[in-house]
Amino acid sequence: MERNVLVTGAGRGIGLALVKHLLANGHRVWATYRRPESATELLTLEDQNPLLSTAQLDVAEPSSISVLKEKWKHLSLDWIINNAGYYGPKGMAFGEVDVAEWQKVFATNTIGPYLIAEAFVDCLEDSDAPKLAFLSSKVGSIEDNQSGGGYLYRSSKTALNQVIKSLSIDLRHKGISVVALHPGWVKTAMGGPNALISVDVSVEGLLSVIELLDLSKSGAFINYDGSQIPW
Repeated sequence: MERNVLVTGAGRGIGLALVKHLLANGHRVWATYRRPESATELLTLEDQNPLLSTAQLDVAEPSSISVLKEKWKHLSLDWIINNAGYYGPKGMAFGEVDVAEWQKVFATNTIGPYLIAEAFVDCLEDSDAPKLAFLSSKVGSIEDNQSGGGYLYRSSKTALNQVIKSLSIDLRHKGISVVALHPGWVKTAMGGPNALISVDVSVEGLLSVIELLDLSKSGAFINYDGSQIPW
């Protein structure tokens, strides 16, 4: 079945691959990117495919989200995939944390995705199976944390998971299924060359999880392979 899908952070990596797979399956896609110079492949794809529309967005800036809401407020969506994220400086050990960067990571990974949900939730109201998916990370799992460190990114994803859980409760009466997704350790600019899986493997799994998602699984934390992840 053809779906109307909004994807944030689609300029490269997992976001771009999500767009490509969705288009290949005949879905209509609205995709955002932060900088045009880093989204040349996405913008070229827009010129070639009438099922794709793009817009510039910085999810860390509420004013940017407001501009996008005004531009796309009349969309009728089935899925919203909050993919945009920011890792921040790597290797920040205890005692070395940059507070300004921590705030930027939270603005991008936690507050921004919530504001996207708030801005576009009404666009899901006509769907027969509305879904709100968030790209989280296993490193946000408190139970799974056995190595410490990673204060900025870990905490932003843990906080995002709490936002997702609350949304799954608050939006249930609207019939909206909400899920936190772990894409795996993926070979992207963020994941690095030593990552375990390809972007295509991750994205195929993520889209399968979203397709099978319903209210009975709403509020769950799910790996790209469909397995449950502990909070």
